[in-house]
Amino acid sequence: MSQAGAGLEGPVAPSPRPPAPRKGPVYVGRVHEVSVVGVRLQLPESQPIVLLKEVNGERFLPIWIGPVEATAIAVAQTGMTAPRPLTHDLLRDVLAALDARLQAVQITELRDAVYYADLVFATGLRVSARPSDAIALAMRTGTTIFADESVLAEAGIAIPDEQENEVEKFREFLNTISPEDFQTES
Repeated sequence: MSQAGAGLEGPVAPSPRPPAPRKGPVYVGRVHEVSVVGVRLQLPESQPIVLLKEVNGERFLPIWIGPVEATAIAVAQTGMTAPRPLTHDLLRDVLAALDARLQAVQITELRDAVYYADLVFATGLRVSARPSDAIALAMRTGTTIFADESVLAEAGIAIPDEQENEVEKFREFLNTISPEDFQTES
């Protein structure tokens, strides 16, 4: 039996450490402001995604996230508050207590089907974060979210405004009908 893994077969691998915070320019590369459209479930797997939309463009960026993060984003989007602070509320409160201003959230990279993001502070400090956590925090602090052009180019889905309006009208129509509307008289 190895000392490091007492009771375990083989050596115990150390847990991976997140990248250390670093100083750097506020925006690296070409970035585009995005807004949160909402959280949706991708069927048939019922996998939650957060859908971002380019503010001055027509691309949408779907990011697959976990159910807990989906709930955190949805709660922030609806403006609901929990009786006790949730994790992202706690982080917002800690940042406020330390007078650390979150200046931006930047979706920086898509590598091997995994999205990466940075929390960008007013001091120039950048901290690596999962996009879902960064988005949930940004929504609680009123912080602007940006996506790198490289991420939007690789994973963005262009839907022209005219087509988006047609899709919205169709959604509204679907919300006003029921299966009984399609029954034929025999």
